[in-house]
Amino acid sequence: MDLITVPFNSSGVADGVARAPSALLDAGLVAALPGARVVNADVPVGDPTRGPSGLAAEASLTATVASVAERVLAAWAADRFPILLGGDCPVLLGGLVAADRRGYGAGLVFVDGHEDAWDPHRSPTGEAADSEIALALGMVPGFAPVLQTADLLQLGPRDAEELAEAGQPSIADRVDVLPGDRLAAPDGIPIAVGKAAALVARTEHWWLHVDLDVLSTQALPAVDYPQPGGLTWDQLDTLTEQLLSIGGCGGLSVCIYNPDLDGGAAATRIASYVARASRIAARGHG
Repeated sequence: MDLITVPFNSSGVADGVARAPSALLDAGLVAALPGARVVNADVPVGDPTRGPSGLAAEASLTATVASVAERVLAAWAADRFPILLGGDCPVLLGGLVAADRRGYGAGLVFVDGHEDAWDPHRSPTGEAADSEIALALGMVPGFAPVLQTADLLQLGPRDAEELAEAGQPSIADRVDVLPGDRLAAPDGIPIAVGKAAALVARTEHWWLHVDLDVLSTQALPAVDYPQPGGLTWDQLDTLTEQLLSIGGCGGLSVCIYNPDLDGGAAATRIASYVARASRIAARGHG
């Protein structure tokens, strides 16, 4: 497998979540995955100024996505399973671009505490981490779609109130969404896995994206935009294992840990999670 490090922070800075990949490697992730190869994506220095699209660090985003896509394609060409270590969520776009270039339909199981489909001009930050799903679906002028609404399953968003207050339309009327409160309920994980199995059955290939802010603040305080609710670590472990046990996953991305907020205290737990998920995914890789 290839551990593709992507130290990208869509606010245009080189700290915060950009330091997560190195924190996970320092916490022993490579040792936990014998045979894993570390591959570094090229992440140019960003400019926090918003570009014409409304996105900050637009040039850095474009270059980073292209670099990640190249490394994912190289991993697949060598029959190696790609794991993207962010950084923040737009690193996922590199995997979707790679699937699009390879010419097969890709499904996305998106485990996240936010919908991440903001119009960049409405986004309070301009960070592409607010908008990567909008970018993937081609909802932002100038960005070609690399994902169809029918091929997207969102598990865990709990930002409906924030979207409504900001006048940002939800995409829950267009895509399959299991909100965070339902995902965290006793029957939430079986429902989520059933939805994912249905998605996988009709797509040629699928990608699993995990934004760690799907966890509760009690489980992981070191995220930039905490919210009420969320999963426990045990729930996320179980959900991830059952999703990957469906088989056929072509890639995994794990994002949104800010080691600056906890001095790296959570890195060992996150590295353990990534290692276990990677082993399961690689066994079922197809």
